[in-house]
Order: sequence, then C-alpha cells, then structure tokens
Amino acid sequence: MEGNIMSQPSQDQGIPSRSGCYRSSMQRIWRSIKAVIFSSKINVLIPFGPVAIVVHYVHNHGSVFFLSLLGIIPLAERLGFATEQLSLFTGPTVGALLNASFGNATELIISIQAMRNGKLRIVQQSLLGSVLSNMLIVLGCALFAGGVRHRNKAQIFNERDAGLNSGMLMVALMGMLSPTVLHYTNTEIQSGKSELVLSRFTSCLLLPAYAAYLFYQIKYQPIEDPSSNQEENQNEEAVLVSKWDCITWLVIFTVSISVLSDYLVDAIEGASRSWNIPIAFISVVLLPIVGNAAEHASAIMFAINDKLDISLGVALGSATQISMFLIPLCVLIGWMMGKTMDLNFKLFETAILFLTVVLVAFLLQDGTSNYLKGLLLIICYFVVAASFYVHVDATSADNKLPHG
Repeated sequence: MEGNIMSQPSQDQGIPSRSGCYRSSMQRIWRSIKAVIFSSKINVLIPFGPVAIVVHYVHNHGSVFFLSLLGIIPLAERLGFATEQLSLFTGPTVGALLNASFGNATELIISIQAMRNGKLRIVQQSLLGSVLSNMLIVLGCALFAGGVRHRNKAQIFNERDAGLNSGMLMVALMGMLSPTVLHYTNTEIQSGKSELVLSRFTSCLLLPAYAAYLFYQIKYQPIEDPSSNQEENQNEEAVLVSKWDCITWLVIFTVSISVLSDYLVDAIEGASRSWNIPIAFISVVLLPIVGNAAEHASAIMFAINDKLDISLGVALGSATQISMFLIPLCVLIGWMMGKTMDLNFKLFETAILFLTVVLVAFLLQDGTSNYLKGLLLIICYFVVAASFYVHVDATSADNKLPHG
C-alpha cells in the first residue's frame, strides 16, 4: 500500500500540467505572431486599416480611400506569405494550386465587393490595371534592376516559358477582344445581350484552359536537380509558422481584406471628386498597387540575384492568372449574382491591352534581357498611366473628371 502511494507522484510527473500546456500554447502563439506580424517592415502600415474605418464615419471619402489602400497593402503581402508557408507543408503540387488560388485573392475580394455595389466598370478597370501593372511596371522594374546589377552581361531566361505565358495572354486577349469588336461593329444578333452571352460562354472555356495550363506547369515543367541539398535546407529554414497557424492567418487576412475592401470601393467615387481625378485612373493605376506590391518587390529581388526565370514567372504568371482565371471567374460570379459583368472592356482599354501583350512578347522573344528592355517597359507604363489620367469613361457620367 505504501509502495503504491509512493509511486503515485512519479506517475503524475509524466503528465503535463494545465499551466504548462497554457504556457506552451502562449509561446507558440507568440512565435506565430512574431513570425507573421513583426518580421516584415511593411506591416507598419496595418494600423491605417482601422484608422480608415474610423475616418469613414467622418465622411471624408478621399482620406478613407487612401487609408484603406495603405491598410490593405501589408495584408495582401502577408496573405501571400501565409500561402507560401502553407505550401511548404503540402508539397509542390498542392502548393502550386494554393499559390494559384491565393496569388490574386486581394484583387478577387475587391472585385466581388465592387460587383456587390454594382460598380462593374471599376471591376473591369482594376483587373485590367493589374494585368498592365504586372506586364509593364513589375516586369519592367525587374528587368531594369537586373540589367543594372549585371550590366556586364545579358541576363538569360527560358524563352519557352515566356512564350507560353505570352501565348496564354494572347488567348485571354482574344476572349476580351471578341465581345468588344462585336459591340463596336454593331453586329450583334441581340443588341446588348449577345456580347454578354458570348462573354459567359468564353469565360466557361477560359477557366478549363487555365486549369490545363496549371496542370502542364506542375506535371511537365522540368524540375531542378534534386541532388542539391541547399534548396532543401533553405526550405527547412523557411518554415516559420505551423500548418494550422497558416490556415488561421489565411482566414484572418482574408476577412480583414474583405472588410477593408468594402470601405475602399465605397470611397472611390468620393476620392475621385475630392482629388479631381478620373475614376478610370484610380481603378487602373492606384488600385493595382494593392495587389501587386508583394510581386513588385519579389520580382526585383529575384532579378538582382540573377534568377530572371523566377522574376518572369512572378510578373507574367500573375498577369496570366488574372487574364485567364480571375477575369472569367468574375464574369461567372457576376452571372450568379445577377450582374451583367462581361468581357467587353471597351475599345480604349482593349487596345492598350493588345499593344501591351504584343510589346512584351516582342521584347522577350530572344530569351535575353538587359536594362534597356526594362526601361522601355517602365516608360510605356507611365504613358499608359498618363493616358488614363486624361481618359473619360463615356459609359458612366460618374467617371467624368470633375471641373472646378
């Protein structure tokens, strides 16, 4: 009896105490917060989000738009970080699908909020702006920075991959061009309806085409030499957050972006009147800054480190994803919401997109890069931005530039 009593404490020693479990959980939560929130300097912009919500009730729409824009930028960047962390636990195939799904989640959330408010032109122009931004300013800055850093040699990249992305962009362009030409040539069987039906039919084709593109990228693209252990060591060191913490952060950032996007979209028209600039300029030039901030920084860093294939994958891959996946998806979501979202992006916007796709394909056809090619793309982006600053969208009187 005494032996049993004496042995009891030794059995309890193997059972962790409630306070020990609590302390361990708090330490894990603190490590997660430290890795996600305090590891990036851009997170100093996060407080601008709550400030935007407070300012919203003062009815200063110009300030609300600017503060919401600043608040969403770090949330979008951290959403990408959480996706990358989660992909380390899922393997390359599922990881690629996760990156494809969450890569442009910010643009999708903003688009859905705008469609809910009936602002379909803002949806079209913001998505168009994201494509133009990735192809001109993101890619241009990457090529320019890489060319300046390695000015004594021509940087080389895989022209086959670049050509495949250019081909996918041309397919997406054809999908947008057909309803636009149909509208402006007045050759519709049913005026105002045929282009909508054509857009929805084309969108149903573009989504499987993008799925086939993803399957090809995952299944048939050459894989780097597995014998090199350096990359494996880097991946092990890159695991900063646990799998369930990643999922939790994905939910938190997605909900936060959704809430702020509602205030952002609601303040666009007020910001246009307050700042005396067209809504088209805000949608095409300013809104894409939110979704492309992370891509911009990473593409430049990869180019500086002479990893131009990754830079092109970031910039052109994001443009392809928006054109072949996000835009058709928004058309179908609009269809389910009872909104007349279509692929008719109007003549001015479609012409600029056509010239951009042709220009990028022409500059990348030889598989080499230098700072001059990057500079040309940057100049073209500023030409496009200036064009939308003086452009009046005739489809809506609200998009006209106010005159004082």
